[in-house]
Amino acid sequence: MSPELSVVVPVHNEADNIAGLLAEVRGALDGLAEYEVVCVDDGSDDDTPRLLATLSAEFPALRVVRHRARAGQSAAIVHGVSVARGAWVATLDGDGQNDPADIPRLLTIVRDPQAPPDLRLLVGERSRRLDPWIKRFAGRVANAVRARLLGDATPDSGCGLKLFSRACFLAVPHFDHMHRFLPALFLRSGWRVASVPVSHRPRRHGRSHYGVFDRLWAGLADLAGVLWLQHRPIDPGIEEYPHD
Repeated sequence: MSPELSVVVPVHNEADNIAGLLAEVRGALDGLAEYEVVCVDDGSDDDTPRLLATLSAEFPALRVVRHRARAGQSAAIVHGVSVARGAWVATLDGDGQNDPADIPRLLTIVRDPQAPPDLRLLVGERSRRLDPWIKRFAGRVANAVRARLLGDATPDSGCGLKLFSRACFLAVPHFDHMHRFLPALFLRSGWRVASVPVSHRPRRHGRSHYGVFDRLWAGLADLAGVLWLQHRPIDPGIEEYPHD
């Protein structure tokens, strides 16, 4: 049987973080849901591949896929979701800054019979972001510009912790850096999006794989592309007539 939930974790050179993160996932989800974890190793050149092989032998719910060369976080997420088997997918950053203990609360929201039937994406909102001040400042500016231009009403689209319908994710356009624009892409397809406050933690080991300015320049080009997509919707609002 397919699990209810797939947890997709993109990782690149996270040998010092991955074992602890997976232990936290098990602690948060064991007994709560039928789940699997899909770790996508995005071309790591440290001890991450060996550790994942060892952990997969000890953790039956863990599946590991690997990119031969580094392709980026969005490519890793797309690959992970494509091989996932759960109807719902949660994503976590591999550096341990997202807390897996927040996943059950997101799952409770979409399980609620009173939830809006078109709710297909929950986005974590880091209420107290524990990053260096320059990253926090750049994030606030980027989120404000993106929300103003795209109208996605999402205060923190860059948060790595999200929960979404796998089928809906596979139906939206995929491109490099698209994981930062999921709210706008889901809204474009007619689905509801909601933000949920989540915790955030400092990176325990290693260093960030992103700089402030490389995100800025790539983000501007991506923003223009998503604006273009928003003006070319493909949903005609189909109605089905009842059978006699």
